[in-house]
Amino acid sequence: MKTTSRMPRTLQALVSSLPDIRKEKANMRKILSTILVAFFTLSAGYSFAAKFTDEEIDNIVRRSYQYVAMFNTNNNFAMQEGNPLGTGGWNKMLVPETLSDHTLTAIPRPNNDSLYLISMLDMRDDAIVIQFPVFDSKYVSLETSAYDHYIDVPLSTTKGDFKKPTTMLFYTSRTKNYKGEPIKGIDKTLKMTGDFAIAFLRVTPHASEPERMKRNIAAMKTQKLMTLSEFQGKANKPTREVSFPAFSNDQAVFKNNFLEAMQFIFNHTTFDPEDEMDQEVLAALKPLGVEPGKQFDADKVAKIDGEKFAKVAKEVLIESLKTWNDPKGNPYLTKAFQPKGKMTLEPMVTQSCVGPIGLPFDQAQYPGIGTPDGQPPINAKGHYVIKMTKEQLPPAKAFWSATLYDAKKGLFIPNDNYKYSVGENGGMKLDESGGLEIHISPKQPEGVPRENWLPSGGKDEILDVIMRVYAPDIEAMKTWKAPKAEKL
Repeated sequence: MKTTSRMPRTLQALVSSLPDIRKEKANMRKILSTILVAFFTLSAGYSFAAKFTDEEIDNIVRRSYQYVAMFNTNNNFAMQEGNPLGTGGWNKMLVPETLSDHTLTAIPRPNNDSLYLISMLDMRDDAIVIQFPVFDSKYVSLETSAYDHYIDVPLSTTKGDFKKPTTMLFYTSRTKNYKGEPIKGIDKTLKMTGDFAIAFLRVTPHASEPERMKRNIAAMKTQKLMTLSEFQGKANKPTREVSFPAFSNDQAVFKNNFLEAMQFIFNHTTFDPEDEMDQEVLAALKPLGVEPGKQFDADKVAKIDGEKFAKVAKEVLIESLKTWNDPKGNPYLTKAFQPKGKMTLEPMVTQSCVGPIGLPFDQAQYPGIGTPDGQPPINAKGHYVIKMTKEQLPPAKAFWSATLYDAKKGLFIPNDNYKYSVGENGGMKLDESGGLEIHISPKQPEGVPRENWLPSGGKDEILDVIMRVYAPDIEAMKTWKAPKAEKL
């Protein structure tokens, strides 16, 4: 990175003119004036210009993308007005009544085969306690993430959880009212890496069994969230007010308030001095004037070209989508959505672009379905078929699904049938031999069961199909190949 000195230009002028001072005493009045201007500039504070090479901007964007993505994601869940999955504030929950549809636009590539019971946590002033119920489901998991987008799954049916109620405590290294001591009545404790975090249940509702789905929704309604003080029968601690920087979508933040958002994130995130990725992002932002513990001051940080940063962020997004849906195979299927200490930069960037807060590979895998080599990508105006024999079906111990999205925003395709996926919850009909054909087309093809049809909308736009394989057979997944969408 090439930057001008943080020293004001007036002070630079003084330093560069020192040799002349010795030779030309006649310039003393001018020099004294320069000193005064420099003094008052230093007293008032100053910003500095920064020039970056393309490689340096690319590095800053990639190192920061996970934080920007989760800053938007978590804040949208907690505070975005009109968000169907929003909790309406911190330390609140959203208990769903039904599966998501195309009105959900808060997150890219949302899920249509599971119910989300979402809790948004503010752990600055007190630890948070959640009491989780029992479920009658093939698959349930608790997933957590702060602004750094590392994923923890502390509870899962794959580990034998949710057979009995579980009371869990959440806190961070900055939580004022709790420092890790044992608490009577707490079954599990999780130390989070950030003060503002999401902790959500992903519940397979068994929509094809209405009574079973009702039982699972009823169980969700019994979940309770409270502060540690409330849990112990004490008065609540006062919560400090906080002013969040603007949040919306990733490219908007990179363009409009990148440094302000990163300063806020840094102040509410725990960084490990031994963690390489932590130290790399700190090193990338320090020359711009952003460091943990500072207060954001627009007059004391670098002046950056937001348009350029947003442009690079868009390029990284396009690249990530291409990598995730590579016809030759996604190289990050088993490397994404891991806990801290088990991630490298490339899968972290890709997961943050494709769709935040997915599950690690032992809980779920997300293979993309592309077209055969040499064919253009899936277009909403065409008719495509995805064929699988019984032996070619995804090796899921719980269940699997295939969901259709628009490639640009990663959202469901609006349709009057409210049909976005094929699988146990979205519906599917196997043929006599146990195989399956999934059709993607603007209108339901003749002779194709509604359960096996994915309405494409018919616009001239590119589509993505992402599979979700829950509780995958790890050994079988090593050799299993995702099917292709062949154009008819």
